[in-house]
Amino acid sequence: MQSRITGTTMPVLELLLEPNEAVISEAGELSWMGNSIQMTTHTQMMGGGGFFGAIRRVAGGGSLFMTEYRAVGATGEVAFATRVPGHIVPVEVNGGHQYMIHRHGFLCATAQIELGVGFQQSLGAGIFGGDGFLLQKVSGQGVAWLELSGELIVRDLAPGEMLRVHPGHVGAFQGTVSFQITRVPGIKNMIFGGDGIFLALLTGPGRVWLQTLPISKLAHQLMQYMPKEQARQTTEAGVVGGIVGSILDGIK
Repeated sequence: MQSRITGTTMPVLELLLEPNEAVISEAGELSWMGNSIQMTTHTQMMGGGGFFGAIRRVAGGGSLFMTEYRAVGATGEVAFATRVPGHIVPVEVNGGHQYMIHRHGFLCATAQIELGVGFQQSLGAGIFGGDGFLLQKVSGQGVAWLELSGELIVRDLAPGEMLRVHPGHVGAFQGTVSFQITRVPGIKNMIFGGDGIFLALLTGPGRVWLQTLPISKLAHQLMQYMPKEQARQTTEAGVVGGIVGSILDGIK
């Protein structure tokens, strides 16, 4: 299998598959493919897992359906493009190298890659679309390609070194990195600080990929172009519900 990533602002991953080679992606990720590529959509990944594997994948923010792209009879090309401006990052996955990625970070992968829920926490109504904060776990054996939005910052954390990050800017990190969600200290900071209510605390050792354009922030910026009444109601419900709900959770 040969791969190349072209483009800068809106990159695309192009894969040249030898006969009988295959890659998988979530349904709806395809950009284009050659005539020898055969598509098969199903709930199971090539790495196995069956029905319960599909449930774990959905719980981690992924799709129930996966699509396999296989070259049949001849070499064939298949390509996947990013959905928003950003980067495509290839990672080697094996027993000693697993990864946690943001819920929309999986682009495609080779055989024997598995997706599941890596982290899940409710952060109060209105935060991250009301779905809480989710991370997908990428495990198995092979290569996975991750989609990270905006510019890409890579940090290598030493053992015990900590980094506090707005949760939306967490793109991916190695499985050796410890991860937890913490509240911003102080009620005034929560309500008036403008930096949100929660921070992600990452503790080394391991590599962390940070993204500069979280989808949640992009959606917030686009709200100003929505019909005024709809935008106002959505913003008020999200901000007020998130702050009040989170503070009440802390009092319980």
